[in-house]
Amino acid sequence: MSDNDFTATITVDKTPEEAFAAINNVWAWWSETIEGSTGTVGDSYLFEVPGLHRCTMTTTTAIPGERLVWHVTDSYLSFIADTTEWEDTDVVFDITENADGTEIRFTHVGLEPAGECYEVCSNAWGAYITTSLRGLLTTGEGDPFRRTSTGESELLKHGNADLVKPRP
Repeated sequence: MSDNDFTATITVDKTPEEAFAAINNVWAWWSETIEGSTGTVGDSYLFEVPGLHRCTMTTTTAIPGERLVWHVTDSYLSFIADTTEWEDTDVVFDITENADGTEIRFTHVGLEPAGECYEVCSNAWGAYITTSLRGLLTTGEGDPFRRTSTGESELLKHGNADLVKPRP
């Protein structure tokens, strides 16, 4: 990891084990359409916003209550020139108990400011971690990509309106 990798941190009044379980419930905070499983080393799942973004994540580290790492084994981002920019990057959750509760430090290793996807992807990750995952942990309800959502609605939800193509 470097200081340039995208990072977002939240602290919640839950145990590290509860945080780990919530992170692995990707359907409740990231996307209702995810296919596959996560949480155990070797698990693999597919995330997709049709026509916009697709990636396959494989769990490479799973230490309950401490750390979870997903490796991006396949990726497609339709809105940038290097459509495979996420491939061979890692999504890391470090979970630490402290005096204020449980800290979840999310890092997308390889998502760096020099990358073409950084602004759009950091907007989306930031919202999924600081709003959706936090909501799941604090209220029991996250704000994932819904089965009824579209690529356009997802872009608008995460502050990426500049990528929405005007209608003729």
